[in-house]
Amino acid sequence: MTRAVVHATAGHRLGSANPRQEVPADLRLVPLALATWGAAALALGMPGRWTAVGVLVCLAGAALLLVWSGGAPERQPGRRPGRRFGRRFGRRLGPRRGRWRGSRRGRRLNGVAVAGLLLCAATGAASAGLHGADVRRGPVPGLAERYARVTAELTATSDPRPTRPTVRGDHIARGGFVLDADLVRVTTPRGGTTTGRTPVLVIVAPGEHSGRWQRLLPSTRLRLTGKLAPPLREDDRYGAVLRVEGTGPPPVTGAPTRVQRTAGELRAGLREAADGLPPDARALLPGLVVGDTSRVPPELHDAFAATDLLHLMAVSGSNLTIVLALLIGPAGLAIRAERRGLAARLGISLRWTALLGGALTLAFVVVCRPEPSVLRAAACGAITLLAIGTGRRRTLLPALAAAVLLLVLYDPWLARSYGFLLSVLATGALITIGPRWSAALVRRGVPPRLAEVLAAAGAAQAVCAPVVAVFAARVGLVAIPCNLFAELAVAPATVLGFAALAVAPVAMPV
Repeated sequence: MTRAVVHATAGHRLGSANPRQEVPADLRLVPLALATWGAAALALGMPGRWTAVGVLVCLAGAALLLVWSGGAPERQPGRRPGRRFGRRFGRRLGPRRGRWRGSRRGRRLNGVAVAGLLLCAATGAASAGLHGADVRRGPVPGLAERYARVTAELTATSDPRPTRPTVRGDHIARGGFVLDADLVRVTTPRGGTTTGRTPVLVIVAPGEHSGRWQRLLPSTRLRLTGKLAPPLREDDRYGAVLRVEGTGPPPVTGAPTRVQRTAGELRAGLREAADGLPPDARALLPGLVVGDTSRVPPELHDAFAATDLLHLMAVSGSNLTIVLALLIGPAGLAIRAERRGLAARLGISLRWTALLGGALTLAFVVVCRPEPSVLRAAACGAITLLAIGTGRRRTLLPALAAAVLLLVLYDPWLARSYGFLLSVLATGALITIGPRWSAALVRRGVPPRLAEVLAAAGAAQAVCAPVVAVFAARVGLVAIPCNLFAELAVAPATVLGFAALAVAPVAMPV
C-alpha cells in the first residue's frame, strides 16, 4: 500500500495527517459538457424538425462508431497474433504484439469517446427541443399572436424586478415591474377557457400600489386581466408576454408557500437591518448577499456597469464558496488533520462537516430563490464540498463539467445565457489558473493571502475579458484594479451580511 493510500484511509475524525498527492486534472467530462452545451444552444434557435433530424444523425453516428470500434475483437494477452503466419515464413511476430494490440485499443477508445460526444450532443439538442416545444404548446402562443385580451390565472415563479425609466418624446416614462409566472388558466372575452402551464412574462405599469407589487413572493397565485403579446424572440423562454391593465393592487387568489414566506421574511429582515447605512450601501448590501437589487438606483447600476462590477450585484458561486470556506476552511486542507474553519475549531467530524455544508447549500438556494441563476451558483459553489472527501483539486474540474452538463439539461436556456458563460469561465479559471498563479506569486515573495486574492481576481478577469469584449464591444481598463479592491470587501461583507440575515428575525438590534 502506498503512502498516499495510507494517509487517505486514516481513521482520524478530523482527517488525515498528510494530504493525498496532487495529480493532473481529469478532463474527460469537459468535452461531454461542451458538446451538450453547444448542441442545446444551437437547438434553441432551430425549428423542431431540424432539431429532430440533428438528434437522429447524432444517434446514428454514435451507433456506427460503437459498432466500428467494437467490431474487431482484441486478442487475449496469452495468444500471439500471426503465430501461424510466422511459422510459415520462419520468423515469430510475438515482439510486434504490443503495437498490434495498441492500435486496436486506441481505435476502440477513440471511437467510444467520439460516440460519447455525439450522444451528449443528441441529449442536449433533444432537451432543448422538448423544452422549446413545451413553451410553444397550447393556445396561449396563438392568442398572443392575435394580441387577445384575456383574464389569466397564474402562479408567480420569480420576484418582481423593477424596470428602468424610458424616454418617450419630451417626457420620461416611469419604470414598472416585470415578473416570471406560469399561466395555468386563461379565459377569453368570448367565454372560452383553457388550462395548462405556459411560462409568461408579466409586465406591470407603475402606479401608487407599486410597493405591494414589489412585495409579491414566488408561488403566489394571481388573477390578472390584460393583453397578451408574442415574445421578443422566437427562441425566448416565454410563451407570451402579458401586459397587465390598470394600476391597482395585485389581485392575489392564493398565498405563497411556507418556504417562500420564510425566505421572504429573511430577505426583508436583511433590508431592514441595512436601513441605517448610507444610500448606496443600503441598496448594494442585499444585492451582494442574496441578489436583491430592488433598491439599486439606475445611477449606481450604471457605475457598476462602467467598472465591470455588475457581477457583485448578482448571486454567484463565490457567495456560497465564501460561506462554505468559513465552515470548512481552505479546500486544499479539507481532509488534513490541520484543516481549518469553524468545523475544525468546534471538533466536528468530516461527515458532519459535509452534512452541514449540504444544509448551507440548500438554505442558500431557498433564501436566494431557486431560479436558474441561483441554481447555477449553487452548483458551481457546491464544488468546494467535494474537497472534503478528496483533498485535491483533481475532482473539482470534473465536478464543474458535470454541473454544467446537468444544468444545461435541466434548463437549456442557460446555454444561451451570457451570465452563465461568465460564471462557468470564472469558476474554471479559479480552479485551474488561480492556484498556479497564486503559487507563482508566493515564490516571488508575495504574502500567501494577498497572492490568493490577486491570482483569483486576475485569473477570472483574464478569462472573462475576451467574452466581455465580444458581447459588450469594450474592455474596461479599470476592471482589474476595481475587482482587486472589491475582492477585499466582498468576503467580509458577504459573511456579515449572511450573519445579519440569520440574526435579524430574532434580534434586530444586533
